[in-house]
Amino acid sequence: MSRAPIHAERVGTRVSSVSDFVLQLRSLIEANCPLGWIGGEVSNLVRATSGHLYFTLKDERAQLRCAMWRNKAALLPFQLNEGMQVEVRAQATIYEARGDLQLSIESVRKAGLGNLFEAFLRLKARLEAEGLFEATRKRALPPLPHGIGIVTSPAGAALHDVLSTLRRRAPGLLITIYPTLVQGDAAGAQIAVAIEQASRRAARDGCEALIVCRGGGSIEDLWAFNHEAVARAIAACPIPVISGVGHETDTTLADFAADLRAPTPTAAAELISAGLYGLRQRLPQLQTALARSRERRLQQAAQRLDELQRRLLHPRARLARSHERLTNLRLRLQQASRNSLLHRGARLETQAARLHACLPGTALLHARLERAAHNLVRNGQWRITNTRQQLDNLAGKLAALNPDAVLARGYAVVRNERGEVLRDADVAHNGEAINIQLANSLLRARVEKS
Repeated sequence: MSRAPIHAERVGTRVSSVSDFVLQLRSLIEANCPLGWIGGEVSNLVRATSGHLYFTLKDERAQLRCAMWRNKAALLPFQLNEGMQVEVRAQATIYEARGDLQLSIESVRKAGLGNLFEAFLRLKARLEAEGLFEATRKRALPPLPHGIGIVTSPAGAALHDVLSTLRRRAPGLLITIYPTLVQGDAAGAQIAVAIEQASRRAARDGCEALIVCRGGGSIEDLWAFNHEAVARAIAACPIPVISGVGHETDTTLADFAADLRAPTPTAAAELISAGLYGLRQRLPQLQTALARSRERRLQQAAQRLDELQRRLLHPRARLARSHERLTNLRLRLQQASRNSLLHRGARLETQAARLHACLPGTALLHARLERAAHNLVRNGQWRITNTRQQLDNLAGKLAALNPDAVLARGYAVVRNERGEVLRDADVAHNGEAINIQLANSLLRARVEKS
């Protein structure tokens, strides 16, 4: 009995290409194996010239090929080496060209950091619940501080960056350094002690703000700034605190507890010196405005002085004017006296003629008239002499009021450098320069009070 041949191909069955089948597997794997963390040991590490990293992640029972693309590898905070225990955040996929299952790596951290990060989150949540990170507790930085403190390692690059920035932007700022370790198991406690020391000595050291800083590093390097004691010491500090720990992408509990977070130590120095630096930038403008204002005030004072000088007469000119007025008055008085005498003489002559014509005894009357005329002349001369004496007395008194005459008698006029007359010794200051005006000379002296 013969049998019909068996054919592998069945009618109506669809045959997939290898590419299509691998794509189906890739979609199935990526849909059911989401992005997650996988731990293992690095082996077969290859650094391609393109910047990509290729390695195998293995443990004692299995291994997986891994690929980390250049843009992700450039963000690694440490150098990946053979035999290193790591945790990778990866997406399972298939490399189609070879049909190999591999992990596409998003980020890498050293093994054990996941537990550290979970502890960090728990501590952060607890301190946040206590209100340690409340925005209402944050204080503003002093706009123009006279002195600040810095908590950091004396040997670190962060201190050099901060000091260089402050010397450039605020050279007159008083700086007090509180040294401490910033890395290692004992660093957290030492940082807290340094902050507490700065808090106690802030008033004595003249510190109005505090910078807590260190340079960049891995998460383990910065872990000292995640200690609870550090966060509480920062929150209890009586002066504003700036945290400048690591780089911009690094975040620690010190950043949350501080009044202000700076992305880098240099940025912390720029923030604390912003007011002083802005004032220094404005100083040339203020100096120019001050010079203009001073020049304007001097011009106005000079103009006012010119006006006062035009209105003020020199004592010599005033005396000359008074003397001229007295001379005019004396001449007028003399002329008036002469006119009065002439008028009276004329009247007397008229009366004498009338009497001579009316009375027969003119000889006796004439004799009496001559005596009266003689008396009148004598009285007139006496009045002139008396008036002249009064004028001479007035002229003497006026001459006595002449400042030059007062100086000639041995008196002096004392003025300060501004030309103001000093009438009271209390007005003069010790060591102040003064001018002493004598009758014919000017002396310069300096005040010396006992």
